[in-house]
Amino acid sequence: MEKIALFNHKGGVSKTTTVFNLGWMLAEQGKKVLMVDSDPQCNLTGMVLGFQGADELELFYETQGRNTLRSGLLPAFEAQPRSIEPVEVVSVTGRPGLHLLAGDLRLAELEVTLGIAQELSAAIQALQNLPGSLNFLINATGEHIGVDYVLIDLSPGLGAINQNLVSISDYMILPTSPDIFSVMAIDSLARVLPRWKLWADQASKMPVLRDAAYPFPEPNLKVLGTVIQKFRPRKGRPASAFQRWIDQIDFAVETRLRPALEAESLLLPSEIYRSCGIDAGLNLALIADFNSLISRSQEHATPVFSLTEGQLAAVGDVLENFISSRDSFHADFNALAQRIDSLIEGSKA
Repeated sequence: MEKIALFNHKGGVSKTTTVFNLGWMLAEQGKKVLMVDSDPQCNLTGMVLGFQGADELELFYETQGRNTLRSGLLPAFEAQPRSIEPVEVVSVTGRPGLHLLAGDLRLAELEVTLGIAQELSAAIQALQNLPGSLNFLINATGEHIGVDYVLIDLSPGLGAINQNLVSISDYMILPTSPDIFSVMAIDSLARVLPRWKLWADQASKMPVLRDAAYPFPEPNLKVLGTVIQKFRPRKGRPASAFQRWIDQIDFAVETRLRPALEAESLLLPSEIYRSCGIDAGLNLALIADFNSLISRSQEHATPVFSLTEGQLAAVGDVLENFISSRDSFHADFNALAQRIDSLIEGSKA
């Protein structure tokens, strides 16, 4: 079981959409996948379950409220006299092999406590079980249903929950969009990720955390690369205004992020990237804007690349254009999923 965090502390870069589409495609390719919604906004949970209004959300949390990421952590955070156990996951309609560990708005309430634990657990032993609890719960749930991949949808931000989830992941993908803020985020992550790596290394060696009921694991994070999305294509390529920012993102990764990650052993060996056709900018995929297909995708809780002609709800030239776009997105996500699988297999060789 491999845990992959999709993280960028810049919002609006399609992290949730990428988790949903990538998870679906990996399952389509025969993998068993668990998606974890760790964003208190719960957009992934809403996307998977196809909610159209507040009533459906209320019903889910009334009937399934004990089966969320937050509820699974409560034995540790509330010092309950029971152990953390696997959470009952949601099986995604229409895609066998794809599952969801649902999110919870109230997960944000645990952020402060986790932050204190990650700073003071050596001094306050009552907090020692908290830093390792997320890893324990996700592993237990994933192993319970026998998944190959865990995709973790993280919120935008640099809080304790994101620090923890990135640190306990095996791999990280950095979703971006072609704009100045994504370039700034890359520069910021060149400073943040090495600090998080240092903290995780130290935490895993602390006896109080290593010997806890939910041990904090030895970190093994490797950054796979970026996915650049939400650009307008022209004649099969990004329009020039977007290509300029794509080039700047690649340059920022190559000249600033990559050296910082290499210095902390947060990358795979260079030959593995090269064997998968990935250059120095670590660009895994370019995914164009979904445009009007996104509304159909949300309506039917189905990725744009799996929409049927009936779900596309169009005729004539409009339908033909929709089908062409759908098939192009299918090829893009198929290639991305295969590339990720090849990188991970290469790292084990």
